[in-house]
Amino acid sequence: QVQLVESGGGLVQPGGSLRLSCKASGFSFYRNTMGWYRQAPGKERDLVASITRAGNTNYVDSVKGRFTISRDNAENMVYLQMNSLKPEDTAVYYCNGVLQSGPVFPSWGQGTQVTVSA
Repeated sequence: QVQLVESGGGLVQPGGSLRLSCKASGFSFYRNTMGWYRQAPGKERDLVASITRAGNTNYVDSVKGRFTISRDNAENMVYLQMNSLKPEDTAVYYCNGVLQSGPVFPSWGQGTQVTVSA
């Protein structure tokens, strides 16, 4: 059974930093490109960062230079270091596998709330 457990969110002031963590289990983690998605209120859930099993990364333009995705294949963990946070980064953040067609797994974890506000 696939499980994705996100943690590390919170309330932070603009310009602040947070590090999100995702613990994955129930599938061959090292084989999958993994990604962080986010969903703001009233909006669709979108992919913001991804990392291949070889460690190659990709980011949407709005987070380039501020977010860094990483993974630990030995621990089945994926991380998102978020710096210089902006109010528009406020969302619930989720991890999942990444395919060109969309997320790998139909079920999602509970997500972790990130709120950027003064």
